[in-house]
Amino acid sequence: MTWIILSSLILFGALLVLMEIIFVPGTTVVGALGAIFTGLGIYYAFLHLPATTAYMVTTLTILVNIGFLIYGFKSGVWGRFALKQTIINRTFDDRLTGLETGQKGRALSDFRPFGKVEIGDKIYEAKSETGFISSGTEVTIIKIADNKIIIKP
Repeated sequence: MTWIILSSLILFGALLVLMEIIFVPGTTVVGALGAIFTGLGIYYAFLHLPATTAYMVTTLTILVNIGFLIYGFKSGVWGRFALKQTIINRTFDDRLTGLETGQKGRALSDFRPFGKVEIGDKIYEAKSETGFISSGTEVTIIKIADNKIIIKP
């Protein structure tokens, strides 16, 4: 009965570690449970078997787990989860094109200190330099930096 319990704990732990590598990589919960069950199996071996046999069980368990790790990494399983495409789109690069310091616009919302401003035909999000600006106030762009529009009344 000792060998059945021992082999069940160790094999279940090793299978959980293998499942972590192949099926649910990155979650670490399944792998941690596998390590715990494997550790419990080794602990059980030291409680119920002679020391020499327990050390052999420990060595065999470590070798099996290392074998599972090597298999998991060499099986190409990571290729299914790896990003193979490159992103070539640009984000927000052109949204402030045509805006210049000194341009006038109208506040569409209250600025506390952020709000919406209409400049030309487009609506932008901007930041007030002075704090609160009420809706409908004419505003002027005083600075454009880091994709941010800074305005004042």
